[in-house]
Amino acid sequence: MSFKLVSPYQPAGDQPKAITELVQNMRCGAPSQVLLGVTGSGKTFTIANVIKELNRPTLVISHNKTLAAQLYTELRYFFPNNAVEYFVSYYDYYQPEVYLPTTNTYIEKELAINDELERLRLSAVAALLSDRRDVIVVASVSCIYGVGKPEEFKKNSYLFKVGCQLSRNEFLRILVDMLYSRNDTEFTRGNFRVKGDTIDLFVAYGDYAYRFVFWGNDLESIHIIDPSSGKKIKEIQEAFIFPASLFVTSKDVLHRAIEQIQLDLRAQVDFLRDQCKFEEAKRLQERTELDLEMLRELGYCSGIENYSRYIDGRQAGERPFCLLDYFPEDYLMVMDESHVTVPQFRAMFGGDRARKTNLVTYGFRLPSAIDNRPLNFNEFEKLIHQIVFVSATPAEYELTVSEGMVVEQIIRPTGLVDPQIEVRPSMNQIQNILEEIKNVIKQKDRVLITTLTKRMAEELTDYLVYANIRCRYVHSEVKTLDRVTILNDFRNGDFDVLVGVNLLREGLDLPQASLMIILDADKEGFLRNARSLIQTIGRVARHEQGRVIMYADRITASMEQAITETQRRRDLQMEYNRIKGIIPSSVQKRQMDMGLYTAISQESTSNAQEYSQQENVASIIAAESGASYGDAKTVQEQIELLEHKMYQAAEALQFLEADKLKEMIATLRKRKKY
Repeated sequence: MSFKLVSPYQPAGDQPKAITELVQNMRCGAPSQVLLGVTGSGKTFTIANVIKELNRPTLVISHNKTLAAQLYTELRYFFPNNAVEYFVSYYDYYQPEVYLPTTNTYIEKELAINDELERLRLSAVAALLSDRRDVIVVASVSCIYGVGKPEEFKKNSYLFKVGCQLSRNEFLRILVDMLYSRNDTEFTRGNFRVKGDTIDLFVAYGDYAYRFVFWGNDLESIHIIDPSSGKKIKEIQEAFIFPASLFVTSKDVLHRAIEQIQLDLRAQVDFLRDQCKFEEAKRLQERTELDLEMLRELGYCSGIENYSRYIDGRQAGERPFCLLDYFPEDYLMVMDESHVTVPQFRAMFGGDRARKTNLVTYGFRLPSAIDNRPLNFNEFEKLIHQIVFVSATPAEYELTVSEGMVVEQIIRPTGLVDPQIEVRPSMNQIQNILEEIKNVIKQKDRVLITTLTKRMAEELTDYLVYANIRCRYVHSEVKTLDRVTILNDFRNGDFDVLVGVNLLREGLDLPQASLMIILDADKEGFLRNARSLIQTIGRVARHEQGRVIMYADRITASMEQAITETQRRRDLQMEYNRIKGIIPSSVQKRQMDMGLYTAISQESTSNAQEYSQQENVASIIAAESGASYGDAKTVQEQIELLEHKMYQAAEALQFLEADKLKEMIATLRKRKKY
């Protein structure tokens, strides 16, 4: 299936030129190039057109989950009939296993897995292994962390056909080997329930379930059912089922892995004893033998990723498998905000290795734990086929590897120009900020404020709330999906001022904001260098009256460079508008619901794809649940719209979607009440 781009817009401004150049360079075999696009120039739409023209599986990488969620939502809107997937870390909270020898402190691993993000990860892998070509995966930097071997994941996937010779008990054993769990009381994702010769399976990678009915040793029928009600939606002839975990493995491979773990355990225990580390040797033996017992009995254990080298059949030091291994060789990679993403990739390997080395040295883990790691940067580079670096401020690395192949996108389709910049002294800045905020609110616009620290963001938010300003903050300690909700509420006008630290720097699409306030602009450093300032300035470039106020007591070299570059781009844009007779206007585009709670990823198997060809209300939710930018719909209007969609879903027998819509309506009614 080919990519089908759906959009009411046509490329404009610098977009047509950029699309043509990028596609031509790719077809000529260019391994890498840079798309230098200013904020608000429609870089995502340009990339969407490039994907459509090249028609290849595509990996889009973002440096944080919030921007990844935004890209995922936008690309789902552009490609509603194709498989657009989301692959980020599935931890809401993650405290890695650490040993601090200086204080003799061991910190056990703690984590909280987000089931929805885990489902989306599995859905992405399932789509890639279903031999579809129309797959886009939006991922964070977690895409270079170790996952299961692709061959093992596909080997442990099964195609069940109506009429095949298969006993019920054999079918149950297959499900258990695929790491599905039996639960006859609570039917949740990744579980199955058994009632006589009928087995219901809630797949781990979707929001739908299958019902398998047996007659003796024959598989009599297969239905797609609603997991919440159990009602039949559609009868099908075959179902391709993927495992419930990326770390699935066959029994023979697991047995060989256990044998090798035992051999390495003896060797490492002897090594520690030879060094007179008897306590460490005892600790290692007890911990590892407990894990081995779990592997023998359950086929799984806590921390199984530390034994991934044995399960994958890799040699010591050999790189782990990662998401990139699930893509075909001719895939396209797009790295969004590359000036930030590349340094993240470079830093991940070293930090992980330092932590694991202590665990091995002091007997908490076998040496194999070191091979459960992210790729180092050289390994990552070798897995790139063709890449487009996307940034308004590309760094030296991207410009070097692209050998000067830079495609500029300076002119915006809307005719908007870069914002005006004003520098003000920091004395009495809070009173001045309050006055500016009140003036902006009178114009029914919104304000962004960026600080240097999380604590400062929180305290400033408290102060503004005390001053009767509707204000919220967002930073890295706010949960991933909560950040998405906060940004949506900001767009919808639920509050007027958003305070942040690093998250307000790159990529966020917030056209309602007309004023960006930068505190401590003269504090040279990572958050106030020229590149960061240019990116921050760009947050209000989507508004026709966009302004930036920098509070500083001196003009640093970084400030001067950012102001000069912004003025250069502004002059080019104004000259283009003069020649073409364009009157700048604020961005008017669909307000897309970024709520991943309601986003249903494309079904990845052939049968599920057939199911999704019906009038899929889930796709309507993703594309239409919000209001257009600048169109202030009331909560009551949103409720009425969702009620209409709910009745449509019920009539189409899509009860799961109808139930989700019902929950959304209840949430909106609570908001209206308060």
